[in-house]
Amino acid sequence: MIFRALVIAAYGFLLAPAIFVVAIAFSSDRFLTFPPPGLSLRWFATLFEHEQMMAAMQRSAILAAIVTTLSLAIGVPAAYAIARLRFPGRGAIFAALTAPLLLPTLVVGLGILLVFFPYGLAGTWPGLALAHLAVTLPLVVRIMTTAFATLPPDLEDAAATLGATPLKVAFRITLPLALPGLIAAAALSFLISFDEVVISLFIVGPRLSTLPVEMYRYVEGHTDPMVAALAVVLILLSISVVLLVERLVGFTRTVSK
Repeated sequence: MIFRALVIAAYGFLLAPAIFVVAIAFSSDRFLTFPPPGLSLRWFATLFEHEQMMAAMQRSAILAAIVTTLSLAIGVPAAYAIARLRFPGRGAIFAALTAPLLLPTLVVGLGILLVFFPYGLAGTWPGLALAHLAVTLPLVVRIMTTAFATLPPDLEDAAATLGATPLKVAFRITLPLALPGLIAAAALSFLISFDEVVISLFIVGPRLSTLPVEMYRYVEGHTDPMVAALAVVLILLSISVVLLVERLVGFTRTVSK
């Protein structure tokens, strides 16, 4: 009973900020006040009429889709090689690919800016994609290495002895078995790229910005609840992605592997 109460208290502590944000998003006041004096949907209407914010949301969605595709295209083969092949330096390569997970994003962002600026990549689509890739690729490699390591190699060997080419084995045996990890890696990669703000602050330019950066700039000069309404939309988006993954493959089961 005591343990259950502690768990409930911990969940309440973690979810308290979101509860306040949701309440403020439906406020009828012009300022960020809690408790709200009344309820209204005016700030959601204002949000969807805000052209700059909607354009930034579209850019972030496109960027996240590109980054997720690149992360899977690079990370899945790398993870398979690390998990299944035996070659010198395998551990060092895995450590190098996952090292950004251990570094503060502020350090990663500053390092990326120092590298990108001489080549004119700052404030460009390729620069943003590569910067986000530095965060999502290690995550994909980590998840897919675990997913491939848990697969029984006997099935691949049996398919190969029956005449299947390595490409057929990969697409008909390996990837279908690793599908839960693949979907979880894609979903987390998309959400992390869509939500990345620290690294984006170093790379964006005046004509190319992402949604988290626009939110950061907006709260610097405005005190209305529109940003809270946007936060509610993002919360619903994240919950929808997690529920979709749970529906398809079981998010909890996949991550626990």
